[in-house]
Amino acid sequence: MPRPARILQSIAVSLGFLVAGTAAPLQSAQAHMPENAPVEAKKHMAIAANPHASRAGLRMLRAGGSAVDAAIAMQAVLSLVEPQSSGIGGGGFLLHFDQDTQELVAYDGRETAPMGVDDSLFLDENGNPLDFLDAALGGRAVGVPGVMAMLAKAHEDHGKLPWATVFEPAIELAENGFAISPRLFYLLDSRAALYRKMNLSLEDLGAAGPYFFTKDLQAKPQGHMLKNPAYGKALRQIAQQGVSAFYEGDIAKDMVDVIANNPFAPGALTLEDLAAYKVVKREPVCAPYRSNKVCSMGPPSSGGTTMLAILGILEGFDLPSLAPWSTDAIHLYAEASQLAYADRDVFSADPAFVPVPVKGLIDRGYLAKRRALIDPRKSMGEAKAGDPPRDHGAVFAPNMGPDIPSTSHMVAVDDDGNVVSFTTTVQIAFGSFLMSNGFILNNQLTDFSFTPELEGVKVANRVEPGKKPRSSMTPTIVFDDQDRVRMAIGSPGGSRIISYVTKTVLGVLDWGMSIQDAISTPNLVGRNGVLEIERDTPITSQTEALSALGHQVRARTLNSGLHGFTVHYDADRKGRTYQGGADPRREGVPLGD
Repeated sequence: MPRPARILQSIAVSLGFLVAGTAAPLQSAQAHMPENAPVEAKKHMAIAANPHASRAGLRMLRAGGSAVDAAIAMQAVLSLVEPQSSGIGGGGFLLHFDQDTQELVAYDGRETAPMGVDDSLFLDENGNPLDFLDAALGGRAVGVPGVMAMLAKAHEDHGKLPWATVFEPAIELAENGFAISPRLFYLLDSRAALYRKMNLSLEDLGAAGPYFFTKDLQAKPQGHMLKNPAYGKALRQIAQQGVSAFYEGDIAKDMVDVIANNPFAPGALTLEDLAAYKVVKREPVCAPYRSNKVCSMGPPSSGGTTMLAILGILEGFDLPSLAPWSTDAIHLYAEASQLAYADRDVFSADPAFVPVPVKGLIDRGYLAKRRALIDPRKSMGEAKAGDPPRDHGAVFAPNMGPDIPSTSHMVAVDDDGNVVSFTTTVQIAFGSFLMSNGFILNNQLTDFSFTPELEGVKVANRVEPGKKPRSSMTPTIVFDDQDRVRMAIGSPGGSRIISYVTKTVLGVLDWGMSIQDAISTPNLVGRNGVLEIERDTPITSQTEALSALGHQVRARTLNSGLHGFTVHYDADRKGRTYQGGADPRREGVPLGD
């Protein structure tokens, strides 16, 4: 049964802990200006946020597997070794490029709201929005997990290895054990301190308690070998019986039971919700940028349209002539971001429920009007949403809810040149804090607006039964002027994902940086408010100059998890070289042959 409200109130006070814990770097001031060279490969490459996952992906590629095979293997491993960020109890978006057919497809595995919820889900008895952690803890915010159904569909379309084969690395690690990494220990140690302060016991924490912590609620130490036989058993069932084993039967029943009966708050998810989940194949959103074509995920993600809007606005400025991330370059980037994020907050939501003006948001004529609002010598401050071209008269209020970061991104390219760019998440660090069958369950419904309407005007991203919450995930593939893959990239980071990915795309396309240099370059984020710049990096010296332009600047940790590669074609067009980069702020590595 749920614990008293005082427990949730106590946890809510610790929101700062969760944000800091999720965003805190593995090492202080790790992300300085570029130093490391990218990793090169000729045949194939796999890059994920943990070396175990990258090795699993490479193992599939060496066995003749496809990029999709590698992605499934990496996700299954990340669910085990990086449970704070993603897993099979969450959702994701996957972009796939087929080299033979030249087809680019977006797979939507976003979680959906259970049919038993309504737009009062995150309101208290007085109609006021809940504090974030009151909403996030326990079963209330658990959406129907979509990532496994999405990966099964992608495998049906593009897999080469047997379905069971792609789970072998994760099953082996679950049963034989893996060492707790520095990043996982850091987050567990912080979480344990919070739980001790709250006087919680292992029993209060359900299955996750004894798995992650000692009897006196200390985090199991870095290097400790964790074994997860429950997860291994679940994966064996999925491997042998197919993805239906996840959405029906014992695995599904245990998820529903844990969501309904936990120490924090019950949830509405049912067996019927799980059985009814459907994957959606969508058209990616694409737009030109200089001589390139940039493609990403459309609604229900706001990532693609917002990134393309920023790029479309910046295309009217001679950014390549400016020094990389000089004060002038940062100013233009920040102003374009303000405008794009303002539109995002009003217009982005699940297109099955809300008419989203996708074409209008990235229309070049509309973006030219938005660009005209930028003064190169002065910040506009907080921007207002515009009026993009659209074929409907619907008007919505701005989204009212937090965007809390904890996600993971991976990329893969196989021997045939097929490409996957895949962003996956369980929402905040460790999701709902609920564990079922050895994996963490998401709390993705907190991506909905907590307030369903403002002054009588509905919010587009309000909670509705069967609806997908708005996302910021921005898996991206860039094509050159000959329609060849030039780059694949993505990142975790909540609503900052858009800025992290856009920064990296600009580094490669406008300033000719290597993929590793572009990733390692300090982060900067403008979400229509404070201009955030990565602390303890060279760009922090520009704080005074940016402030003089009218920006409200804050130096802080900006813990992206960018992973990507660029493609370099031989002059005789007979071969290509992949250059891979991994974010030094995380634990990932690029591996290839």
